[in-house]
Amino acid sequence: MAAEHYLVTGGAGFIGSHIAEQLLQRGARVRIMDDFSTGHRRNVDPLAAAYPGALEIFRGDIVRLEDCRRAVTGMEYVIHQAALASVPRSLADPLGTHQVNATGTLQLLIAARDAGVRRFVYAGSSSVYGNAPELPKTESQPTHPLSPYALAKLAGEEYARLFHDHFGLSTVTLRYFNVFGPRQDPDSPYAAVIPIFVGRLLRGEPPEIHGDGTQTRDFTYVANVVEANLAACRAPGAAGVYNVACGTRIELRELLAQIQRILGTNLKPIFTPPRPGDVHDSLADIARARRELGYVPAVGMAEGLIPTVAYFRELQRPRTP
Repeated sequence: MAAEHYLVTGGAGFIGSHIAEQLLQRGARVRIMDDFSTGHRRNVDPLAAAYPGALEIFRGDIVRLEDCRRAVTGMEYVIHQAALASVPRSLADPLGTHQVNATGTLQLLIAARDAGVRRFVYAGSSSVYGNAPELPKTESQPTHPLSPYALAKLAGEEYARLFHDHFGLSTVTLRYFNVFGPRQDPDSPYAAVIPIFVGRLLRGEPPEIHGDGTQTRDFTYVANVVEANLAACRAPGAAGVYNVACGTRIELRELLAQIQRILGTNLKPIFTPPRPGDVHDSLADIARARRELGYVPAVGMAEGLIPTVAYFRELQRPRTP
């Protein structure tokens, strides 16, 4: 049977490279599209060496329609991970965030529709729920974005819905809840909380918590997100929005304590004012994804922290010239 063809946008990034790797391991042919503004060659060069002929790396930008059209040519599935993923960055540059996350998604949808793509899977965000007090978050709850990032991600998923409704393009949105794991970028000025905590602890610096540390997150190990994407491509009748998480939550101060136990450190955190645009509590209802996608989060947060911390420890290890 001929191998299936997948386009993974943002495939040199954290989540996208894990998706591409798993697809290659399962015998698919994969084209990665990335402009390498936030993605890294270190995430994809080993894949290119391990799967010669099965992986194509296309340097392109989703804000250019001609790049999108070239990228989707010959593809059966599009797994769209490319984004500027940061609330603070979006507050500093709302236009840039909108151009990539909203306009870029629209252009990719146009290209996918015109190319006859079988299914388009879009990386949404739990940030669209905002600070509504109802927990857990269900897909039917009203959305209330608190940042340009959240609003642009919501615009992307609404475009995906419209392309399903009006143009017959099969689309699925996966709303991610605080994804973590190896290959997250610890050096980005907009790095996520886990790589920031680990990096500071490894350097002997006190970790910084925005707020009082009682805010909660539904942290989701990257392997669970990969499985959700592959299921979303193939599940018969899948459509609309699905939460992708573990369905559990933890306070940030307890998260820090768990990381300190793994590292054997005991540094007191510095508490700073809350950041604008951040939500206080996050917890997902994943019943719909279980029912319609067959999604089961196989790796819990505590289990996923061990390889994640090991990855960042290795990144900071001094290299011998």
